[in-house]
Amino acid sequence: MNHRNRTKLALKQGRAISALWLESASPELAEIAVWAGWKTILIDNEHGVSSLEHTAHLVRAIEAAGGETVLRIPANDPTYLKKILDMGVRSIMVPMVNSAAQAQAIVDACRYPPHGQRGYAAPIVRASGYGAFSDYASQANDDLLLITQIEHTEGADNVEAIAEVDGIDMLFIGPNDLAGSMGLLERLEAPEVRRLIEDLERRIANSGCWMGTITGPGRDVTTLTNSGYRFVAGPNDIALLASTLRHEAALWREQSADFGGS
Repeated sequence: MNHRNRTKLALKQGRAISALWLESASPELAEIAVWAGWKTILIDNEHGVSSLEHTAHLVRAIEAAGGETVLRIPANDPTYLKKILDMGVRSIMVPMVNSAAQAQAIVDACRYPPHGQRGYAAPIVRASGYGAFSDYASQANDDLLLITQIEHTEGADNVEAIAEVDGIDMLFIGPNDLAGSMGLLERLEAPEVRRLIEDLERRIANSGCWMGTITGPGRDVTTLTNSGYRFVAGPNDIALLASTLRHEAALWREQSADFGGS
């Protein structure tokens, strides 16, 4: 485990981060992804199946292969946040943040006093190397990368107030849920959705926070980074695996009349 948050350091250096979504609970897939060239892995525990124990194995596999982890938690849960912080996760994404009060609660749960309310067990947790990093508690607050997702019209209305919360580093536009909150689910090209996203891009850029999102129709990683995004989440392990399996199955059906038979 690296002693410092290399993802946050890269952002401070002006670099853009590309990430692979990890939906599965497979350490092998996580490790393969890093060795394949995806140095930042976004573990999705909002929609993925990983338990906390699974997540610990995923984090170890990613770090052992030389990668960095960003973890999307299921919801704004102080107990869950405490456990993953103690596990050694330093880059955290929180879904559906709609107000400054919600953002402040996230910061409070993640920071040690006097700047927050995180419970103390520094000498015995993985995050400190089980006590090997004697300066862990004094550095932990600064080492955090906290990402809040703007994926509802309520959050869009409050984006400046959310960005002003000390400790929130990045606002991540979630276009699919944002469109859904407008009654336009899966209609990302609708003019109303595009106008709101463009408005959010302008307002977040003016806030001083870093900005993140996912790729989408007409919005590849180059287009997005050229538009000011500093964190772009791209392919998904389940989607890649399913697509490859479907492709191979189609080829085998063409080549074998018995494919799929008992």
